Amino acid sequence: MIIDATDTIMGRLAAFAAKKSLQGEKIEIINSEKALIRGNKQQVVERFKHMRKRGGPLHGPYIPRMPHMLLKRVIRGMLPHKKERGRLALKRIKCHIGVPEELKGKKAEALKSASVTKLQTAKYFTLGELSKQLGAKLR
Repeated sequence: MIIDATDTIMGRLAAFAAKKSLQGEKIEIINSEKALIRGNKQQVVERFKHMRKRGGPLHGPYIPRMPHMLLKRVIRGMLPHKKERGRLALKRIKCHIGVPEELKGKKAEALKSASVTKLQTAKYFTLGELSKQLGAKLR
Protein backbone atom coordinates (compact mmCIF):
# COMPACT_ATOMS: atom_id res chain seq x y z
CA MET A 1 0.00 0.00 0.00
CA ILE A 2 1.35 3.43 -0.95
CA ILE A 3 0.18 6.36 1.18
CA ASP A 4 0.65 10.03 0.29
CA ALA A 5 1.32 12.04 3.46
CA THR A 6 0.57 15.44 1.86
CA ASP A 7 -1.82 17.43 4.10
CA THR A 8 -2.28 14.46 6.42
CA ILE A 9 -2.17 14.67 10.22
CA MET A 10 0.99 12.87 11.34
CA GLY A 11 -0.44 11.06 14.38
CA ARG A 12 -3.45 9.68 12.56
CA LEU A 13 -1.29 8.62 9.63
CA ALA A 14 1.11 6.87 12.00
CA ALA A 15 -1.70 5.03 13.80
CA PHE A 16 -3.16 3.85 10.48
CA ALA A 17 0.24 2.70 9.18
CA ALA A 18 1.05 0.88 12.43
CA LYS A 19 -2.27 -0.96 12.42
CA LYS A 20 -1.95 -2.04 8.77
CA SER A 21 1.65 -3.13 9.28
CA LEU A 22 0.70 -5.29 12.27
CA GLN A 23 -1.86 -6.98 10.01
CA GLY A 24 0.98 -7.93 7.63
CA GLU A 25 0.71 -5.28 4.92
CA LYS A 26 3.74 -3.52 3.42
CA ILE A 27 3.41 0.26 3.74
CA GLU A 28 5.24 2.87 1.66
CA ILE A 29 4.72 6.49 2.78
CA ILE A 30 5.68 9.17 0.26
CA ASN A 31 6.03 12.95 0.77
CA SER A 32 6.59 12.48 4.49
CA GLU A 33 7.98 16.02 4.80
CA LYS A 34 4.49 17.34 3.94
CA ALA A 35 2.73 15.59 6.85
CA LEU A 36 1.18 18.00 9.34
CA ILE A 37 1.81 18.34 13.05
CA ARG A 38 -0.99 19.83 15.11
CA GLY A 39 -0.27 22.36 17.83
CA ASN A 40 1.58 25.56 18.60
CA LYS A 41 4.72 25.56 16.45
CA GLN A 42 6.97 27.13 19.06
CA GLN A 43 5.96 24.69 21.81
CA VAL A 44 6.28 21.61 19.60
CA VAL A 45 9.70 22.66 18.30
CA GLU A 46 10.92 23.32 21.85
CA ARG A 47 9.69 19.89 22.98
CA PHE A 48 11.54 18.13 20.15
CA LYS A 49 14.69 20.19 20.73
CA HIS A 50 14.59 19.24 24.41
CA MET A 51 14.26 15.53 23.51
CA ARG A 52 17.23 15.78 21.12
CA LYS A 53 19.30 17.62 23.72
CA ARG A 54 18.63 14.95 26.36
CA GLY A 55 20.03 12.21 24.16
CA GLY A 56 23.66 11.88 23.33
CA PRO A 57 25.97 9.77 21.19
CA LEU A 58 26.26 7.09 23.87
CA HIS A 59 22.79 7.16 25.45
CA GLY A 60 19.24 7.81 24.20
CA PRO A 61 16.69 8.88 23.36
CA TYR A 62 17.85 9.07 19.76
CA ILE A 63 15.58 11.55 17.99
CA PRO A 64 16.29 11.93 14.25
CA ARG A 65 16.30 15.23 12.36
CA MET A 66 15.16 14.11 8.92
CA PRO A 67 11.37 14.14 8.34
CA HIS A 68 11.07 10.58 7.02
CA MET A 69 12.97 9.21 10.01
CA LEU A 70 10.93 11.34 12.44
CA LEU A 71 7.73 9.91 10.96
CA LYS A 72 9.08 6.37 11.25
CA ARG A 73 10.02 7.08 14.89
CA VAL A 74 6.43 8.20 15.59
CA ILE A 75 5.12 5.01 13.98
CA ARG A 76 7.57 2.97 16.07
CA GLY A 77 6.02 4.48 19.20
CA MET A 78 2.69 2.98 18.18
CA LEU A 79 4.10 -0.53 17.73
CA PRO A 80 5.28 -3.10 20.28
CA HIS A 81 8.80 -2.61 18.87
CA LYS A 82 10.53 -4.59 21.61
CA LYS A 83 8.70 -7.77 20.62
CA GLU A 84 9.24 -9.87 17.51
CA ARG A 85 5.82 -9.02 16.08
CA GLY A 86 6.47 -5.28 16.39
CA ARG A 87 9.99 -5.48 14.96
CA LEU A 88 8.69 -7.31 11.90
CA ALA A 89 5.87 -4.79 11.51
CA LEU A 90 8.35 -1.89 11.65
CA LYS A 91 10.46 -3.51 8.91
CA ARG A 92 7.40 -3.54 6.64
CA ILE A 93 7.14 0.29 6.80
CA LYS A 94 9.17 2.56 4.54
CA CYS A 95 8.99 6.37 4.65
CA HIS A 96 10.33 8.56 1.84
CA ILE A 97 11.05 12.24 1.30
CA GLY A 98 9.28 13.14 -1.92
CA VAL A 99 8.45 10.38 -4.39
CA PRO A 100 11.26 7.91 -5.18
CA GLU A 101 11.86 6.76 -8.76
CA GLU A 102 10.54 3.23 -8.19
CA LEU A 103 7.18 4.58 -6.95
CA LYS A 104 6.60 7.21 -9.65
CA GLY A 105 3.52 6.48 -11.71
CA LYS A 106 1.99 4.18 -9.09
CA LYS A 107 -1.31 5.06 -7.44
CA ALA A 108 -0.93 6.54 -3.95
CA GLU A 109 -3.82 6.70 -1.50
CA ALA A 110 -4.70 9.79 0.50
CA LEU A 111 -6.19 9.02 3.91
CA LYS A 112 -9.51 10.78 4.20
CA SER A 113 -9.75 9.97 7.92
CA ALA A 114 -6.47 11.83 8.58
CA SER A 115 -7.02 14.82 6.30
CA VAL A 116 -6.28 18.39 7.38
CA THR A 117 -9.98 19.18 6.93
CA LYS A 118 -10.65 17.19 10.12
CA LEU A 119 -8.78 19.80 12.17
CA GLN A 120 -10.88 22.38 13.96
CA THR A 121 -7.92 24.64 14.65
CA ALA A 122 -5.59 26.52 12.34
CA LYS A 123 -2.53 25.70 14.46
CA TYR A 124 -0.50 23.23 12.46
CA PHE A 125 2.73 23.09 10.48
CA THR A 126 4.59 20.57 8.35
CA LEU A 127 7.06 17.94 9.41
CA GLY A 128 9.57 19.49 6.99
CA GLU A 129 9.42 22.79 8.90
CA LEU A 130 10.08 20.95 12.18
CA SER A 131 13.04 19.14 10.63
CA LYS A 132 14.57 22.40 9.45
CA GLN A 133 14.20 23.81 12.97
CA LEU A 134 16.01 20.72 14.33
CA GLY A 135 18.88 21.24 11.87
CA ALA A 136 18.06 18.95 8.96
CA LYS A 137 19.48 19.95 5.59
CA LEU A 138 16.58 19.48 3.18
CA ARG A 139 16.76 20.34 -0.51
